[in-house]
Amino acid sequence: MHAITIPRPGGPEALVWAEVPDPVPGPGEVLVEVAATAVNRADLLQRQGFYDPPPGASPYPGLECSGRIAALGPGVDGWAVGDEVCALLAGGGYAEKVAVPTGQLLPLPPGVDLVTAAALPEVTSTVWSNVFLIAHLRPGETLLVHGGASGVGTMAIQLAKAVGARVAVTAGSADKLQACAALGADILVDYREQDFVAELRKATDGTGADVILDIIGAKYLSRNVKALAVGGRLVIIGLQGGVKGELNLGALLAKRGAVTATSLRARPLAEKATIVAAVREHVWPMFGDGRVRPVVDRTLPLRDAAQAHRVLDAGEHVGKVILAV
Repeated sequence: MHAITIPRPGGPEALVWAEVPDPVPGPGEVLVEVAATAVNRADLLQRQGFYDPPPGASPYPGLECSGRIAALGPGVDGWAVGDEVCALLAGGGYAEKVAVPTGQLLPLPPGVDLVTAAALPEVTSTVWSNVFLIAHLRPGETLLVHGGASGVGTMAIQLAKAVGARVAVTAGSADKLQACAALGADILVDYREQDFVAELRKATDGTGADVILDIIGAKYLSRNVKALAVGGRLVIIGLQGGVKGELNLGALLAKRGAVTATSLRARPLAEKATIVAAVREHVWPMFGDGRVRPVVDRTLPLRDAAQAHRVLDAGEHVGKVILAV
């Protein structure tokens, strides 16, 4: 098969289309013939040499895919050759074929085509596991999403609104904020021009956010604590603003708040399977009734992965960038 390889770390030009050995599905795995994958921030970090795949995972980038099952490994039940699926991956999506543990497989969501479905496993699993399974967002609460126009952000807005929460977002342009508003965001903050702590307090009568989903990390840590409501939960899923910050424990204690930092890629298979099962149960029906939809900025050929990385680096996209095989 062919795959996007990274012979040596570097810029987008480090991504090389090459012929590589076909993967072989092991026990409890299926072989998926990939129709499409999607670009995530983690792929850019892997390309730069900062985020190696977990032990045993495919060396190629790509944390999600869609496609058709081409073969079954030993002991696989409930799936058949030819089934159309999408999948959460630890790596290997930027390839023509990938081996996937069955616990990370999903059927296509209702009303979503095969290529578009590639944009969904990572964002739905990330949002559902962090905002709902960890932070327990409830109807009537306020969620603050940093990077509201990102793939994770556009999904978080929709899922939070679907369960009856109020949503605040930060984004860096009027166009991005308008896109967030179209998805249901209630409170719009241009982080280049406004202080999100002050704007959030103003919009919530001084209460703040019950849950914050943060992709920035250290740069926003102290302000995120200030933005929390009493009993608020801050979940950090990205480190775009650095890895080391100062946490005022007194301020956190006064809020009776919680700070959690999580990642998805390196979790044990059983944990991933639990998350994927919850997504199938709770999120997939929302596609069927129209409460949630994929948000895709553009679709490019897999061979043009370097261009897709440049799009993410520029930060001008809204939603997901798909790579079609």
